[in-house]
Amino acid sequence: MMDLLVPDKAHDESRQGEALLLEPIKDNNNGRKLYIESYGCAMNFSDSEIVASILAEKGFVTTSDYTAADVIFINTCSIRENAEQRVRNRLRDFTIAKVKNPGLVVGVLGCMAERLKSKFLEEEKLVDVVVGPDAYRDLPNLIEQVDGGQKAVNVLLSREETYADISPVRLNSNGINAFVSIMRGCDNMCSFCVVPFTRGRERSRDPQSIVAECTDLFNKGYREVTLLGQNVDSYKWKSESPEVQKSESERPVLGMDLLDRVLASGEDFIELQNQTAVEVEGVTFANLLEMVALISPELRIRFSTSHPKDITDDVLYTIKKYDNICKYIHLPIQSGNSRVLKLMNRTYTREWYMDRIAAINRIIPECAISTDMITGFCTETEEEHQDTLSMMDHVKYYFAYMFMYSERPGTLAAKRYADDIPESVKKRRLQEVVAKQQEHSHERLKKLVGTTQKVLIEGFSKKSNNDYSGRSDQNTVVVFPVGENYKPGEYVNVLIDKCTTATLIGRVI
Repeated sequence: MMDLLVPDKAHDESRQGEALLLEPIKDNNNGRKLYIESYGCAMNFSDSEIVASILAEKGFVTTSDYTAADVIFINTCSIRENAEQRVRNRLRDFTIAKVKNPGLVVGVLGCMAERLKSKFLEEEKLVDVVVGPDAYRDLPNLIEQVDGGQKAVNVLLSREETYADISPVRLNSNGINAFVSIMRGCDNMCSFCVVPFTRGRERSRDPQSIVAECTDLFNKGYREVTLLGQNVDSYKWKSESPEVQKSESERPVLGMDLLDRVLASGEDFIELQNQTAVEVEGVTFANLLEMVALISPELRIRFSTSHPKDITDDVLYTIKKYDNICKYIHLPIQSGNSRVLKLMNRTYTREWYMDRIAAINRIIPECAISTDMITGFCTETEEEHQDTLSMMDHVKYYFAYMFMYSERPGTLAAKRYADDIPESVKKRRLQEVVAKQQEHSHERLKKLVGTTQKVLIEGFSKKSNNDYSGRSDQNTVVVFPVGENYKPGEYVNVLIDKCTTATLIGRVI
């Protein structure tokens, strides 16, 4: 199963517990060392970059050795039970460091901090600071409180905070791929999920700041950005400026019309595009995708995650229109049965999901689709489990994240439904899902043998420095021999000779 998880970086298992390390800001060093360790999804790792930026401005220098740190932060995830247990185990590891250095500040950040604030302060005596995902700007003040002998807590959620004005430092970066957060929070109340309670209501970043960040990344040599949000398809920005009252003829335009205007007038494209972003009456996710795609054809764009109820044909046509928007969509199904989807509060049916799949296949025939699936949700029958398997046969996903249902405290499902499916049944159903996905992944990749794939080289392969590794437009890992004429950060065309269940293997042509 782990092999199938590699291509999608939304929840990269290889990065769990990763400690950041970055270059110190010249002439700005307060003499204190910061250690940050991250767990969970890409959004959490992006948040750690925001935290590092805030504290770097105050003179903190990072270290990858927690025993040398003056401040230790764990950025946490509440989505999975094993992530929560990992964090508790890790806190125990820090106890020895605290004994040796009584002045050491230990803090818990992120989703778990908001949900378990009292437990961390009362049960985990080691913890000094508890900070929710909307309160990172307050960290310097909170650290000062701890220095003064107090515990410090700020888990207040915000309806406005997007950190749009903070330029994140890129942690442990290969200098090629970067995550860019376009929104925070979630308005979907999926019954199995704690995110709306730990990250607050949905709010979008202004498009001007997103385009500026992506442009800066491209100018610094990055060649791929992944636009992040709990539900990117519901991204929306509406300016409150009086400018939005302009007549249609006076309003700046977006997309290719904007590009035509620049070519005709000689105006600076990026400057005009940024101005347009805050003047238009409304910017949708389709508009935003186009704005980022127009930065440069050499900048690849990915995004995560989509929601079946919100993904529109406008988004699909925008993906089709631009070669540099990757032909890959992660579209979680969770269950193939409408009754179970209703219990999950997913707000779509089996038929609606199949309609969206049909739209993707019609508009972008070459698009790869991946998904999330949960087996053994409350009251799920054997027939309903079979509906999930039949949905897999219908779509034939390229890859998938597959889980047994695990009740999460504080969720709607935990409050409303009994977790009544035996563990043995959950495991057996998961095994069936995994086996079918492995079959479909292999089937999809075998069809690509003999084709030529455009690949962005990301670095050496995990198994050998004699091979490079990168990903195709459809987000599949491609491995090929190292050559003198190409290097990481460049695009190459790779002829695919063979494949495994999750990797394409070929040679540059």
